[in-house]
Amino acid sequence: MHALWQFVNGAIAGLSGPVDGMDPELAGWAHSKGISVRTLPQRQGLSMLGQTMGFPWRIELGPSSRAYIPGQEFRARANLGLNPEIAVLVLNRPLKEALADRAYELYTDTLRTHVDPNLPEELRWLSLYPEVAWKGLPTAFCDRYAILAEQAAHAQCWLQNGLLAKLSNWPDSKQGAHVPFTLMLLRGKIYLRMQYNPAMGMQTLEHATAAFELACELGMTGLRVAS
Repeated sequence: MHALWQFVNGAIAGLSGPVDGMDPELAGWAHSKGISVRTLPQRQGLSMLGQTMGFPWRIELGPSSRAYIPGQEFRARANLGLNPEIAVLVLNRPLKEALADRAYELYTDTLRTHVDPNLPEELRWLSLYPEVAWKGLPTAFCDRYAILAEQAAHAQCWLQNGLLAKLSNWPDSKQGAHVPFTLMLLRGKIYLRMQYNPAMGMQTLEHATAAFELACELGMTGLRVAS
């Protein structure tokens, strides 16, 4: 088992609060990034707190909170105070197809649509926002992901080349195009959610964190002007 997940298992077995005896590899990475690590309530995973450009963010590793993400989930959130009218969603194409199928099922069953309180907001996005693209958007990225937005210009300002490259080139082949993934800019906040396989280890954790931080930086530098 990878050292990261030896640490995770040990942390979950302990009490909630600051983590003692952290694995040296994870400890060194967290220290270099100014990240504090704690266990989640009821020892259900890990919470990591950091900041980008002075804005705090939180990353959690634990049981999935979305029905479309089986098993473990990497979820990140930062409140950047961006224009709340801007809405952009990036999701991998197999997930978009699965959500579209689910939306169609619910559309044909109006009773379930009205009584089910657990519908993910991503389903609503499929009907609210069209898929957008622009000249120069890499083919490899378009093959793997769909971009939904009210205005393509907002998506283009945010999703610049460095971020597109990070989302297209994961360090572990297990993080393929089929793995559920969403990156959202909504209500002035940025969210990243994805299925997280413990076997992926530190490289994937670092890469996902770097992609999220870059998304925050580009949101701050690109969308404050665009908004």
